Amino acid sequence: MVSRQTISIAGAGSIGCFVGGMLAAAGRRVAMLARPRVIAEIEAGGLRPTSFEGFDQTITHDRFALSENPSILADAGVVLVTVKSADTAAMADVIAKHAPSDAVVVSLQNGVGNAAVLRNRLPGRRVLGGMVPFNVIALRAGRFHRATSGDIVIEQDEARTAEKLSVPGLTMRPTGNIDGVQWGKLLLNLNNALNALADLPLRRQLAQRPWRQLFADQLAEALAAINAEGIKPVSPTPIPPAWMPALLRLPDRVFEALLGRTMKIDPEARSSMWEDLQRGRRTEIDYLQGVITEIAERRGLEAPLSRRIVELIRQAESSGKGSPGLTPEQIRPRN
Repeated sequence: MVSRQTISIAGAGSIGCFVGGMLAAAGRRVAMLARPRVIAEIEAGGLRPTSFEGFDQTITHDRFALSENPSILADAGVVLVTVKSADTAAMADVIAKHAPSDAVVVSLQNGVGNAAVLRNRLPGRRVLGGMVPFNVIALRAGRFHRATSGDIVIEQDEARTAEKLSVPGLTMRPTGNIDGVQWGKLLLNLNNALNALADLPLRRQLAQRPWRQLFADQLAEALAAINAEGIKPVSPTPIPPAWMPALLRLPDRVFEALLGRTMKIDPEARSSMWEDLQRGRRTEIDYLQGVITEIAERRGLEAPLSRRIVELIRQAESSGKGSPGLTPEQIRPRN
């Protein structure tokens, strides 16, 4: 039974700490592999997952295991991988060395290729793809705040792993089409870079039609690319992917009413890429817009907006000054 097994978080950053905290709050056995900075925060005052829905609980350190030593994975029955996409291969090697061979490995990461990387480096092990639809903000002092809505989706298996991992306040649903779900999430995640460049809360950004038009044009490029690949994305919202560009271009009042019916967003929510820039960390731009530009190049398609956004994010990474606070006009490709 998953409820009696140790659930290990491999790479406990914002998502990993929130998910681990919710599991520990529900009484699950949790072990978290984390960096020294995160460990110091949590050891000082506990792990505090909070949510825009009102959940707020501090879990004391005696209710879960926490270490920077990968030997903490030794008792894992399930390993939830929550590192950045660029770190997937390295974490797979850590799992191979330290986690039991019969532990189920679940990728809860952005992007569309992480489960394949894990399977390639962990032959013979059970690896499941996953998708986390919501945003988590690290608010310091061990607090990790869920700022948007949605249920985690995990690749369906005979052991019913998704259902067994679900706890109050953190629903995990199975799917028979995890590839489509991940591509649908990638489309939504294309706004991560826009939010990072804008230096605005997500709700304020999406409330402004020029920003939505920019997002819509970027989605149009992405949909052309993935359609050329024969990919059929599954939206994490009730809105079909093909409708999204047109709906984003609607007048502000109409769009605001529509958004309120499909997604809940905390007023202070921002994208994880914005947080990466603020903290001087490498972003996942190569696994989002970079995927679209690679497909477009291979298929002979134009994707000037996606290329421009990759360029601007890389410039912001290099400067180390956080978000540049650009306008939609400054982001659009120069003629």
